[in-house]
Amino acid sequence: MSHTWVTASDGVRLSVRVTGPDDAPTVICVHGYPDNGSLWDGVVAELSSRYRVVVYDVRGAGLSDKPRGRKSYKLDQLSRDLFAVADAVVPAGRFHLLAHDWGSIQGWHAVTGGDPRIASYTSISGPDLDYVGAWFRDQLRRPTPKRLWHALNQFAHSTYILFFHIPLVPQLFWRLGIMRKLFQLAEPELADPEVSDGVHGIKLYRANIFTRLGRPKPKQVHIPVQVLAPTGDPYVSTPMQTEIAKWVPDLRIRRVVGRHWIARSKPRVIADAAAELVDFVEGGEEPRALRRAKVSRRKKFADQLVVITGGGSGIGRATALAFADEGADVVITDINSDGAAETVKLLRAKGVTAAEYTVDSSDAEAMGQFAKQVRDDHGVPDIVINNAGIGVSGPFLDTSVADWERVIDVNLWGVIHGCRVFAEQMRERGEGGQIVNLASAAAYLPSKILSAYATTKSAVLTLSVCLRAELAADHIGVTAVCPGIVATNITNTTRFVGVNPDEEHRRRKASTGLYARRGFGPDKVARDILKAVAKDKAIAPSTPEAKGALLLSRLTPGLLRAAAKLDVTP
Repeated sequence: MSHTWVTASDGVRLSVRVTGPDDAPTVICVHGYPDNGSLWDGVVAELSSRYRVVVYDVRGAGLSDKPRGRKSYKLDQLSRDLFAVADAVVPAGRFHLLAHDWGSIQGWHAVTGGDPRIASYTSISGPDLDYVGAWFRDQLRRPTPKRLWHALNQFAHSTYILFFHIPLVPQLFWRLGIMRKLFQLAEPELADPEVSDGVHGIKLYRANIFTRLGRPKPKQVHIPVQVLAPTGDPYVSTPMQTEIAKWVPDLRIRRVVGRHWIARSKPRVIADAAAELVDFVEGGEEPRALRRAKVSRRKKFADQLVVITGGGSGIGRATALAFADEGADVVITDINSDGAAETVKLLRAKGVTAAEYTVDSSDAEAMGQFAKQVRDDHGVPDIVINNAGIGVSGPFLDTSVADWERVIDVNLWGVIHGCRVFAEQMRERGEGGQIVNLASAAAYLPSKILSAYATTKSAVLTLSVCLRAELAADHIGVTAVCPGIVATNITNTTRFVGVNPDEEHRRRKASTGLYARRGFGPDKVARDILKAVAKDKAIAPSTPEAKGALLLSRLTPGLLRAAAKLDVTP
């Protein structure tokens, strides 16, 4: 890494560090308050092998000069600082901008100026102040409960700005060490801030906030922009920094799991997101993550990647087709390669990207290899449907150990493997996701002929509820879908224990006929699955009897226990 000094238009010296290949695309990183350029150390480590990365201490921070006058910190001057750095390090070409907090506020002021040298902009937790002023006015001029809540919530989280405008007191708090302790308590991700950075950076607020918010003049931005909105940011709400499409037509919004200083706590997440936009603007193929994040009117699940196990028939196939109808790309597995191939043929006829793999979901090693191949070939899935399952019916004492092992392997271990391998990928990506596990109404509707099957489905339901609580912090939703009597191929493959082959064949045929006469097809379950994903439901019963049984299991469980003694063998 090389270090140099750049002199701004008013004589202020800016400390600039440059690293990475000279012939690579240039990325300029701008930090916020109360940071200095070290905020980007982790991100630079991720990017510098592929890009020429430029980091500078903004005026008032780090090694850069610290002018005393408030006017020296106005946005017009800060924008000129950015272009002075650009003139020094990339005088003959364009550059990509990556900024955080007050660095983002400066970045917005620069990109709204229309300078063609800025090729793309990635903003984190720092809205354009003119957009903010217009946004607040819009919430109050056309009030609804939701709009008023957004405005009041943001105002409540911005009260510290009023404190920064009190004469002398904030500076005193910094010099006494009070502010450092407050930041350390509230934001453990923030490195120990320098007193000098905190004291001088207050001028950013005093020079710009009220003049911009009071008389907003929002301008259009005509370059590719992505906003990375941390889900747990206590200072900058997601609505305020993302409801800007009217001014930014080429906008992408990505909700990343983390707090305000996510650039420091999860540098790889930030680096990967920034690199995807840079590569695309530099002429590469637009990755699915950017297409998915694009703000536009389109289908509900457009450009999302859905993985479905047991997708060769029944509920799995119907769900795959339903997601495809809503614009999703779909990857399916099935132990039956012919069924999987037929599903993919139907998917591609709808104009989406589709792929099939022959995988036994009960095989841990095979599922691990499959998950890796999906990530390498298609990317991290946004939605995973653990659907593969088999049926077993008959008395407990007639159910062999082999029967138990098989139904547990497929119905429970298959779900466990699917959750493990894909939840890990979702957590690492840092943009949330949704896992759907197919349980059954049998999970809460006991029957004396379904002891093995109901045991596995009860376990899937409990696993889903527990996993939902565990993954909530990662914004990964987990849903247990509980169908009742649905006409699928499962009745043709169900194992009926304790009877001879002829009787088993008769029962399969009778069950298939009964389920067909019921008239509730897998397409209706698929519809309920899409609704459950859209609303992030914890438990989603499908079919009227499944919904009724869930209610009875909570209100009158004794009645269901009594009914479980009935022989309903077909």
